Amino acid sequence: MATEEKFLNPITILLFVIIIAAVATWFVPAGAYHKLAVVENEFVIQANKTNTHIPLTQKSLDSLHILIPVQKFINGDIKKPVSIPNTFHFTENNKAGFLDILKAPLKGIYEAIDIILLILVMGGFINVFNESGAMFKGIKYLSYKLKGKEQLLIIILTTLISFGGSSYGLAEETLVFYPVLVPLFLAAGYDLLVPVAVIFAGSQIGSLSSFSNPFSTIIGSNAAGLNWTDGIYERIIMYVLTTGLLIWYILRYAKKVKANPSLSLVLKFDGKVTTNYQTLAEQEDEHSKLSLKTKILLFIFGASFIVMIVGVIHYDWWLLEITTLFFASSLLLFIITDIKENDFIQQFIKGAESLLAVAFIVGIARGVTIILNEGNISDTLLYYTSNFIGKMPPALFIIILLGIFIFLTLFISSSSGMAVLTMPILGALALIVNVPGREIVNSYLYGMGIMGFITPTGLFLPSLAMVNISAKTWFKFITPLLIMLFVLCSIALLIGIYR
Repeated sequence: MATEEKFLNPITILLFVIIIAAVATWFVPAGAYHKLAVVENEFVIQANKTNTHIPLTQKSLDSLHILIPVQKFINGDIKKPVSIPNTFHFTENNKAGFLDILKAPLKGIYEAIDIILLILVMGGFINVFNESGAMFKGIKYLSYKLKGKEQLLIIILTTLISFGGSSYGLAEETLVFYPVLVPLFLAAGYDLLVPVAVIFAGSQIGSLSSFSNPFSTIIGSNAAGLNWTDGIYERIIMYVLTTGLLIWYILRYAKKVKANPSLSLVLKFDGKVTTNYQTLAEQEDEHSKLSLKTKILLFIFGASFIVMIVGVIHYDWWLLEITTLFFASSLLLFIITDIKENDFIQQFIKGAESLLAVAFIVGIARGVTIILNEGNISDTLLYYTSNFIGKMPPALFIIILLGIFIFLTLFISSSSGMAVLTMPILGALALIVNVPGREIVNSYLYGMGIMGFITPTGLFLPSLAMVNISAKTWFKFITPLLIMLFVLCSIALLIGIYR
């Protein structure tokens, strides 16, 4: 509790940022870039309240010094107007007043209603699934089936939990797995760090790659004006590499502790730790198989995210279609679980309520952008920043940006809050300094993913509390992995900007 009191709520932080942005409109000179947008299979140059139509061709982009393949515009990968380099000019000031500050977060919620609706429906879907108990039963079934084969269990569970983190943001839900897995790993001769590494580190490593996570990748790309599938193959590769690295790291430690218990970091720093979890009695008959209903529920859950990815990549789905998919999946869960209609609605609404704060964060953060845009200073900030950053080599720029996101995650652990606060400016900046927008999104994912292992505002303290081990023990265990992840992520970003 003491830790929580030291940090402001993300919504409070965003409201302060809105005030700061409003004050900035009184002191920062107003300015604007000419913008380029796609309208009815044509490029439109928006300049000084006039529109000029030019062909939707690569030649048009080259003439404007915009180093982006025209196919990105044709495919809809870039959804917002982009700033045209070398067209910045100062304009008339429009200073924000008190009413503008009050209206900004509400305007932001209006503007972000499509992504907010997706968040709320996703929350309802996830909660209905969690209430069914299918995920817990599946993990419990695996743990009993693989009893005596704990190394294989580490590999499978870390992969599954990481997939959940990367595909849909599995995080707090993992806390229910500790009562099942802690006794199992202790009985196998491992220490308490192993289940924490499998469960917490597994979900966190998944969030680092986040190939389809609606609360980071989709929101971040949307705020940057990009299609979230731009860079999805790179993120899938990172999912495989980082999950593989974590599995190797856990297995290496687990094997060492099992062979020589005195090498346990828990024993070294915390002594003999006791937990609230007693050894579970073996009840093979109860866990010998999954019911058909549970298998169907697990299939629907996993298939929903696969269908979402296929739909976006091959059938031009966007937020409305994705939201419809998860609404339909929720109804399927209702039919199969055969619960009462009133119970289903309550579960769905409860799930939506659990993500209401996330939805408000997305909308309120848009209010920051609204203040900057209406005050005519967002392009000015972009202009000054690009003049400074533009002198850097792209490689140095992207590594510094990774470091900035790592630092900011100390204060803003909400991936959605970080995305909508930083991506509108950084997404536009990327196009001006000739860094692919997808790598801006990736640097945000990687930075938050790395720092998420140790940020006090994240889940690592509650996870450690589940097994009564200290933060010192966790830092000693995880630090070498974080260094390796930083190097790996830096290499991936450098490859991404030059490929």
